[in-house]
Amino acid sequence: MDFTEEQSADVVAASFDTMPDPRLKEVMQSAVRHLHSFVREVRPTTAEWEQAIEFLTAVGKACTDTRQEFILFSDTMGVSMLVETINGAKGDLPEGDGLRPTAPTVLGPFHLTESPVRELGELINTTGEGTPLVVEGRVTDLQGKAIPGARVDTWHADGEGWYDVQEQGGLPAGTGRGLFTADDEGYYWYRSVMPRYYPIPVDGPAGDLVVRAGREPYRPAHLHFIIEAEGYQPVTTHAFVSDCEYIERDVVFAVKSALIRDFVVVDDDAQAERFGVSAPFRYVRFDVVLAPEEGSAPAAP
Repeated sequence: MDFTEEQSADVVAASFDTMPDPRLKEVMQSAVRHLHSFVREVRPTTAEWEQAIEFLTAVGKACTDTRQEFILFSDTMGVSMLVETINGAKGDLPEGDGLRPTAPTVLGPFHLTESPVRELGELINTTGEGTPLVVEGRVTDLQGKAIPGARVDTWHADGEGWYDVQEQGGLPAGTGRGLFTADDEGYYWYRSVMPRYYPIPVDGPAGDLVVRAGREPYRPAHLHFIIEAEGYQPVTTHAFVSDCEYIERDVVFAVKSALIRDFVVVDDDAQAERFGVSAPFRYVRFDVVLAPEEGSAPAAP
């Protein structure tokens, strides 16, 4: 078959016909057809295609042990959110008054180190800067039953908008991160400082593209979570601060209304003493609902 503009996709797709992995064959042949269709539609010049290759090369060069520029590129193009949405918790949902699984959202580019194992109630930001924050919640199944021993991995920016893996923030490793184990009632809690909104890194090709497009590079203030438990589908999600000025224009399109929470101001000395913080402090409740693994029966009510 001749390699022509009209037949190019068929020629290249056919080269994957003998691939033994059926899923990889499906993915590659679909990718070829979409990519060739895109090129025929846009009709880039040779110089423009070289620029595209240079851009992807620069994205790769910007990746380090503490920075994943390809994730950032995926995030800012909305692809990460699309993948998370497609792969959200599946399976039979409970009838009637049953709960819905907690909505997923993007992982983000800063989950690059293992969170330190923490005890419930531990302070995960020891820099002493920022408004005190108390986070608590409960991990349950679709019927509202506690999931004892659920693993709650959490991380977030500090009061200035920095993560510990960013050199500019100067934070000790592990700051703002914690891996907790829920108790027998599925309950978890910890102390930290209020996270601030922050710009994505714009010193690399992904961020530079956002700036050149005239888009705001900001993410609203939020907490990250990955919650896992044996027999359940894990969820990667956020708790978004409702009064953040960027809540309606997240540069990575990750805000879902179901994940927005009020981080209430508590100016009560007795409550502050109870949690081991100073007043006033901010408080948020973030309960998490996990769906059973596909193919497994929901727990009896």
